[in-house]
Amino acid sequence: MSDVIKHECGIAMIRLRKNFNYYIKKYGTPFYGLGKLYVMMEKQQNRGQDGAGVAVIKMDTPPGYRYISRYRSIEPSAIHQIFEKINKKYKKSVKGHKESAKDADWLKQNIAFMGEVLLGHLRYGTHGLNSIENCHPFLRQNNWKSRNLVLAGNFNMTNNDELFERLVELGQSPKEMTDTVTVMEKIGHFLDEENQILFNRFKEKYTNHEISNLIEETLDLQRVLRRSCKDFDGGYAMAGMTGYGASFVARDPNGIRPAYYYADDEVVVVASERPAIKIAFGVDFEDIKEIKPGHALIINKDGDYDEYPFIEQQEKKSCSFERIYFSRGSDPAIYRERKMLGTMLTKQILDAVDYDLENTVFSYIPNTAEIAFMGMMDGIEGHLMDYRKKQITEGKLSKPALEKLLSLKPRMEKMVIKDAKLRTFITNDNQRDDMVSMVYDTTCDVIKKNEDTLVVMDDSIVRGTTLEKSILQILDKNQPKKIVIVSSAPQIRYPDCYGIDMSKMKEFVAFRAMLALLKETGKENLLDEIYEQCKRSLEADTAHEKNYVKILYDQFTDEQISDKIAQIITPKGIKAEVKVVFQTVENLNKTCQDHIGDWYFTGNYPTPGGFKVVNKAFVFFMEGKGVRAY
Repeated sequence: MSDVIKHECGIAMIRLRKNFNYYIKKYGTPFYGLGKLYVMMEKQQNRGQDGAGVAVIKMDTPPGYRYISRYRSIEPSAIHQIFEKINKKYKKSVKGHKESAKDADWLKQNIAFMGEVLLGHLRYGTHGLNSIENCHPFLRQNNWKSRNLVLAGNFNMTNNDELFERLVELGQSPKEMTDTVTVMEKIGHFLDEENQILFNRFKEKYTNHEISNLIEETLDLQRVLRRSCKDFDGGYAMAGMTGYGASFVARDPNGIRPAYYYADDEVVVVASERPAIKIAFGVDFEDIKEIKPGHALIINKDGDYDEYPFIEQQEKKSCSFERIYFSRGSDPAIYRERKMLGTMLTKQILDAVDYDLENTVFSYIPNTAEIAFMGMMDGIEGHLMDYRKKQITEGKLSKPALEKLLSLKPRMEKMVIKDAKLRTFITNDNQRDDMVSMVYDTTCDVIKKNEDTLVVMDDSIVRGTTLEKSILQILDKNQPKKIVIVSSAPQIRYPDCYGIDMSKMKEFVAFRAMLALLKETGKENLLDEIYEQCKRSLEADTAHEKNYVKILYDQFTDEQISDKIAQIITPKGIKAEVKVVFQTVENLNKTCQDHIGDWYFTGNYPTPGGFKVVNKAFVFFMEGKGVRAY
């Protein structure tokens, strides 16, 4: 992706289903679980580089011993730092206790992180400050094990203000208004209530000590989640651990955020991406299951597990951006889909280059567009094969013409080179633009000047800034006749409110293009009309019913907006003609049939909160407010 955006966080959870001593004996180390957790987090590092955190629950520890361990970090190498800290603490503690270091009970009672339930989190900060306090896992503590809650997740709530007010109505006074805190306290409140209900049920027949054990054996996490999550509006995959060892991963009713799990007789593991589980445990992809939307994978204290519904399941609208860009392409399903997205663009690309493949050079913007580029080339090769068959079967070709036909093949070059070590850390806008222009370089002297067309694949175009400030300028130095930028994703028109940092309308190049077309066609009055409709709907509390901004885009065809985008991103002084080709929504949904969450492109949000956010975002734009609408 030429325009870098922050996005979804990542989760990793491991439940060791056997006695801790089992793993020490079988694998020769007490670090079996921690080692696997480290691999799962490293393999999901693409999901969050603002910080990381790890928490571990020790099961069946006697009173007087710590049973919850947690480290968090916002350092550049946060994962490495956390596990290095754990390792150093272990080495220091076992020094002089060689024999004891093989004893599970001694390890659990004397050394942190020697436990059976492990939770890791990787954070991309789309909300709040990037401080250690904002890092997951979050911890809600109590002297009763069954009232302790550790929570980490990949989520964003559109109705956080309402959730905060509900907590106040319940009698709480939350220390912050972030959705992480409100979600934590909401679940924590009903966890407390469930504890109290059970305590009241048992108190006439059992001692308090006996009641603690009974609560741990009978506490219904499904009921806790049903009561606490019923008014959540957003995309989420939330992982929670109780102090006594029961745990859960709850997924939103539309399946917006991803969550996968694998289980055998030794472990139950959960991650945001399948490759993390496969690599860590060496299992087949077909053995890794997707947690159903509106369900929670609940692992009881005894290690039994199952998926349980906790909220009414809605139409599945899994995030399509996962497939286009965010998740690792090493997942075979995602790999196939990204290739197909490139192949689907064949007809549009051929039209853009007037079918002149002899004078066209194909390339891509590294590195995430590479797979779609391969699919695009498959499509071009397929076209050439059909063309050759037709020419050979329908016409009489001379020997030179036949030789030329058979030798014709797509020309591929690595035209764009990205310097991954050069980071645009400067905050001043003008200086940042200068730095952006230096992140990319180009390969020179591989195209015919003023004759060739350059076709460059990108996986998506959000703001268009990098294309304008850097890529198009360096490509133009090769003096091509024409530059065609191809996006494997459709036009990004609407803000996200479920965990991706695409929230301000004015930053979208498609939105800027639509505004320019409104002005050119004398339809600027529509902006005020839609502004008033959005504002009235917000005041009447009906903004969650309809996306009014779609009316503005409906004034123009996709091609009109694409052409205007090409004009906007074309730098002054560039000599080559610039054209932009976007994926169609229809082809996107055909390709990613099980992941049709396309609100970025269509404005069809899966939850009512999404419609409210888009209408509010437009009001903020019209009023000149540069803040998020959620």
